[in-house]
Amino acid sequence: MNELVARARAIADEVLFPAAAEVDRTGEVPRSHFDLLAAEGFYGIVVDEALGLPETVAILEALAGGCLATMFTWIQHHGLTRGIYASTNEPLRERYLDELAAGRLRGGVAYAAVIPPTPKVRARRVDGGYVFDGEAPFVSGWGVIDLLQLAGRDGDTIVSAVIDAVDAPGLTHQPLSLVAAQGTATVHLGLDGFFVPDERIYATMPYEDFVGGSAAFASRLNGCAPLGVAERAARLIEEAGQGQVADRLRKEVADARDRLDGGLIDQASMPAARVAAAELAFRSAGALVAATGSRGILAGDHAQRLVREATFLLVAAGRPEIKAGLLAAFGKIF
Repeated sequence: MNELVARARAIADEVLFPAAAEVDRTGEVPRSHFDLLAAEGFYGIVVDEALGLPETVAILEALAGGCLATMFTWIQHHGLTRGIYASTNEPLRERYLDELAAGRLRGGVAYAAVIPPTPKVRARRVDGGYVFDGEAPFVSGWGVIDLLQLAGRDGDTIVSAVIDAVDAPGLTHQPLSLVAAQGTATVHLGLDGFFVPDERIYATMPYEDFVGGSAAFASRLNGCAPLGVAERAARLIEEAGQGQVADRLRKEVADARDRLDGGLIDQASMPAARVAAAELAFRSAGALVAATGSRGILAGDHAQRLVREATFLLVAAGRPEIKAGLLAAFGKIF
């Protein structure tokens, strides 16, 4: 087993999972969680050329099964790190890449709003840079992260910038209250004439390339969270004395993982793979409540928390085609 994978699993079991109920209760991830991940080298995994996709997936799944709020906040960092890594803006790379990869600077992303046919964030060229207008409905890590990847659509071009994650003229945030993973510190961002100078623009890319390349890879990584939750539910179901049920769920986790990997090759299949992963997490968490019994609906119990986290993952990083697929999948159950 890869050493980093083994370390991720140990951190998940020994640090994150024992604290997950308290994180859920308070709605706040201890900064020590992120400091530990930085110290152990987990903030640079997407620019580590020696680390393959299977190892990256294993790390993400392990951390999600330890504490979803910690993992979901931390995973946003990698979108910005990978973007800076691939940037042709050399001064920006020199300024930020090493700091991001080491976790001395921590990042988040706000790019989902440019993917729908009608974008929620637009960018327009002005002298010396771009002006961004619109809204980013869900941005995680506010108050935790230092930098934010901000994307806007300028016609058929996606403009990506790196900005400081603080309120500024034309940029405001509103905290959101979530049913689960409140520790992600998720906010609604409003953009009204927000100016970003050219030196903070790290990429301009055709829309089709954006949704077919970086977005597909991000979608694969986002599929790890449901499988991490499903695997944790299976472990707890086994501890409740239902080993056969746990074994069947683990087989489904492996199958769902293979489908997600296949979605990187056949990108048209990725939405269905994401549907299968999200539905499995929801069903696995429900099975855990059934296996646990009445204690499973008590505040503070892992079973009810995992049900709420699986609910969160039904819509996190979702797309219209994923929503349609989930409705079809649940329609077969009812």
